[in-house]
Amino acid sequence: MSRVTLSELHQAFAWIVICSNGLLGMWFVVAQRWSAARTRWMWWSVAPAQVAVVIEAVIGASLASQPGIVLDDMHALYGFSAIAAVGILYSYRSSPFIRDRQYMLYGAGSLFIMGLGLRNLFLGQG
Repeated sequence: MSRVTLSELHQAFAWIVICSNGLLGMWFVVAQRWSAARTRWMWWSVAPAQVAVVIEAVIGASLASQPGIVLDDMHALYGFSAIAAVGILYSYRSSPFIRDRQYMLYGAGSLFIMGLGLRNLFLGQG
């Protein structure tokens, strides 16, 4: 049985963050326009996608604390920005001025988190 390194886990979990937030973002953008796409399950899917962001950051912080690992400043910035985006989305969810655009808020926010994940994944490869 092969052991997965922390670096491999971090990279694999990045895809979970990217895909879950990307799909969630598209679903919410569609739901803003077409009410038929709005279901109770879409709100239940927000929590796992956003918790995945925090788990990915914890894995990354654990990896960065390893001896000999040098963390790129931009990588850390994008990672912590994703966590901040989760907090901002949560804080605006019940704001009165966003009430009729709540689906668009979560759609755009989730797509933004996906973009941060993609940018971070390919940082330094191009």
